Amino acid sequence: MVVKIRVLLLAAGYATRLYPLTENTPKPLLKVGEKTILNHILDKLEEVENVKEVYVVTNDKFYPAFTSWVKNIKTPFKLKILNDGTKSNEDRLGAIGDIQFAVQQENINEDLLVIAGDNLFGFSLLAFTDFFKNKNSSVVAFHDLKDKNKVKGKYGVGIVEGSKVIDFEEKPAEPKSSLASTACYFFKRDDLRHIRNLVKTRKVDAPGNLIRYLAEQSEVHGFVFDEHWFDVGTFESLEEAKKVYER
Repeated sequence: MVVKIRVLLLAAGYATRLYPLTENTPKPLLKVGEKTILNHILDKLEEVENVKEVYVVTNDKFYPAFTSWVKNIKTPFKLKILNDGTKSNEDRLGAIGDIQFAVQQENINEDLLVIAGDNLFGFSLLAFTDFFKNKNSSVVAFHDLKDKNKVKGKYGVGIVEGSKVIDFEEKPAEPKSSLASTACYFFKRDDLRHIRNLVKTRKVDAPGNLIRYLAEQSEVHGFVFDEHWFDVGTFESLEEAKKVYER
């Protein structure tokens, strides 16, 4: 029996730090090189077999932009745009809230690959998928910056033993490792219930809260990579990404 997976791309943020560039254009649809950030992710996703459906969750403000985009792209995937109903940065659901929104609305009961729509990365999603299957647990991708000072106060930081995540720190002043958490996750279907429980009980904006919670309630492993990674949230990171993708 072939096990199908579903994919969720998070694109419901308002990217206020990139105004005026993103005032009327959603960040995942900004071009880096010849393609939008989201198209780069879809290209990487073609390595993964047995994808049942790809969802893009956005907000009410940018929903028309994504419905227009999806009509004009060529992709082997069945794509569906979801509107989380929020209208401003102040009422956003947050990353974890949007994951739960999509899971509930689409009745997702399969293993779920989740990638933030503003991430550009060099590692193979096929390797990430194989790692997930091998560990038979939820997994998160960590970029090893090799220097604790580079993650200090800036990124969520994973602490692992072997590959198992034993702790997680959200933008620590004194980090215990150099593993920066990226917004790339693979969730076991059985762990989706923990997301629902977390949304009910805790702050849901920072994705690191979910990793810490899963490490407490279930089991999470860290996929560590050294290839490039850009969390496109500032003009500086956008320009750095362009240097790599416009070669």
